Amino acid sequence: MKTNKLFALGLALGLVVANVPAQNKLFSELVGPGSVGAVKSTGALQVPFILWGGDMATFYANGGLKTKSGSIFQKQGLNLNLTPGDDFIQQVRDYRSGKSPFLRGTYRMMGQASEVLGSDPRTKGVMIMQMTWSAGDHMVARENIKTVTDLKGKTVAVQQGGPHIGMLDDILKTAQLDWSDINVKYFEALTGDGSPVEAFKDDTTISACFAVTPDMFGLCTDLNGVGTGAEGTVKGAHVLVSTAELSRSIADVYVCRKDFYDANRPLVRKFVAGYLKAAEELIDKRAAHEAGRNDAAYTALLDQTVQIYTKEALPNAAEAHGLLLDCTFAGYPGNVSFFEKQGNLHGFEAFQTASLDLAVKLGYAKQKMGLFPSGLNYKHDDFLQYLTKTEAEQGERFRAEAVLEEIELLSSGGELDDRTIVSFTINFKPNQTEFSAVQYAAEFNRVIETADKFGNAVVAIRGHADPTKTLIDLIKAGNAKGTLRRTGTRGNYRYSLNGRPLELNDTARLVEAIKAGDFDGVNDHNPRQTMQAALNLSRKRADAVKNSVIAYAKGKGIAVDLSQIQPQGVGIAEPFIAKPSSAAEAEQNMRVEFRLIRVSAEVTQETDFDF
Repeated sequence: MKTNKLFALGLALGLVVANVPAQNKLFSELVGPGSVGAVKSTGALQVPFILWGGDMATFYANGGLKTKSGSIFQKQGLNLNLTPGDDFIQQVRDYRSGKSPFLRGTYRMMGQASEVLGSDPRTKGVMIMQMTWSAGDHMVARENIKTVTDLKGKTVAVQQGGPHIGMLDDILKTAQLDWSDINVKYFEALTGDGSPVEAFKDDTTISACFAVTPDMFGLCTDLNGVGTGAEGTVKGAHVLVSTAELSRSIADVYVCRKDFYDANRPLVRKFVAGYLKAAEELIDKRAAHEAGRNDAAYTALLDQTVQIYTKEALPNAAEAHGLLLDCTFAGYPGNVSFFEKQGNLHGFEAFQTASLDLAVKLGYAKQKMGLFPSGLNYKHDDFLQYLTKTEAEQGERFRAEAVLEEIELLSSGGELDDRTIVSFTINFKPNQTEFSAVQYAAEFNRVIETADKFGNAVVAIRGHADPTKTLIDLIKAGNAKGTLRRTGTRGNYRYSLNGRPLELNDTARLVEAIKAGDFDGVNDHNPRQTMQAALNLSRKRADAVKNSVIAYAKGKGIAVDLSQIQPQGVGIAEPFIAKPSSAAEAEQNMRVEFRLIRVSAEVTQETDFDF
């Protein structure tokens, strides 16, 4: 679990009070005046770190806060002094003055500071590395908020300036909402007094808040739990969105001053390679620790991390291990993909566009001043002859058959809504089996972008059919068999099946009766056969939509994980209008529904890196 994820970011943009307006101070005003100085050329190089599992790889590579003899960085010829960077504003001041050539934060934070960085040619930022993705930040909502679309018009509590600002932006985009569609309350602290979590407990007008893992446990017990109101939990509180699924929202990065980078490219390359080497080793050591195998170096790192962060922030080694579990390393393959892969929707260019747009939108910058991509030669021997995990081995993320089985189980058990993060539909005409990108480009784009951002969730494409023909055959077959009786007058008919009242809009019971054989044996009217044909057609339509989405993505040069998009035929089981009275109502049942679904870890394939 995560402990104080980025307390570093808790002070990211200075202290603010709750209920500040959405328009924020310019980042330049927060940093204040100051001159640009040269980076010192003697002694140890100052490198900031923050409280996050990804920085444990930096400690490991350096052997501690000062470069230790025999450590990875020392063998790379580096001499570093790791310093706390929890106050991001001070980081930027040190960067500008030349105390350190590096900045450490998330991509969105770099976007918020981008105008300050870009104001002088010497301090323009070169993003040299993506370290990790977060898997331990959460939006917790009250009982009445079922999906992210329910946030419209509601109040959301978030820490000012930290990583959850970008996460909230991603969530709003997923639901096709804007910041103007919600009420935002900002709080100065990430956790404890003055935090969104504490406000959520005390103020019932706040519908959702952002929390790190320990606080999330306190509100609703776990990722799939619901608060009862006992033991400090909030009744009905549940995780609406988590970076456990929204896995490509919070990207942790290092940025380097351009003047230093241009003059010291080999040094920067060795720093990046050393970090990636440490990440490789920690992935294996972390897995061994999870399996109960002791590793002296890993145990020493956990103890060292507690000492560095202090027991107040990180009480013990178990918490340190949990902090590391909550991050997903990008590794060498991830960095190559992040900086060089064309059409990467979670790559450098896509993140840059989103980060700069958000910085201007929220008032941290007046104009967009971009950062430079790493520019590193990833085919250099410093990488290929040094690292061991350099092959892009990640294939399909999900076990497709297991995913479909789980979705069908959730559907039959009535739990699908509880696992749905967001959903939307497209409608079609009778007998339609082709879905052109010309007609559905907007929906296809939404599916592709949502699937990419939510790398650990599944998009179910669920085909639905109209039940009208099945109902007609059911009535005629029941009448012929004598099992179905009708009383009343036209427009007010009442039906009974085998002596029990039967409502034609009770789809679940009708389906059950058909499967039980209550209408079998009438040659001219076979509702079982009609229902099966509707199911087959709905699956065919779902398959056709998936194929169209994949073809559309391929045409735009975007790679899609085929296992993440799963078609499912629902047939007549979930009609929008159970007993249509017109052709127009019947067409409302002819739809393909897209659901973003939180699935269990058991249906995913294990992988070292996410790229």
